[in-house]
Formats: sequence, structure tokens, C-alpha cells
Amino acid sequence: MLSADEASALIDRSFEVRCAAEDVAIAVDEGASPAELAELCKELVARAKDAERLR
Repeated sequence: MLSADEASALIDRSFEVRCAAEDVAIAVDEGASPAELAELCKELVARAKDAERLR
């Protein structure tokens, strides 16, 4: 069972993952360079890993 604070933090981290994924999608649509996409993907993976952890 998650406390209210833990649930809120999980929601915040999930939102960060969605935003990072949207950043990747926008970059693809705008023709970002492979280097830019790689950096955005690295950030997305980091946010997803953080979201997996329960604090």
C-alpha cells in the first residue's frame, strides 16, 4: 500500500516519463538529428527507471 506522498511522487514520475516520451515523438516529427534523438532517448530511459522505483 502506498502512502499519499508515495502515490503523489509516483504520479509525478509517471508524468515526467510521458513528457519525455512526447519530447522524443516531437523531435522525430521535427527531423531531429540522431545525436539529439539519442540524448532524448537517454533521458526517457532515465525517467522510466526512476519511475519504477517506489520510495
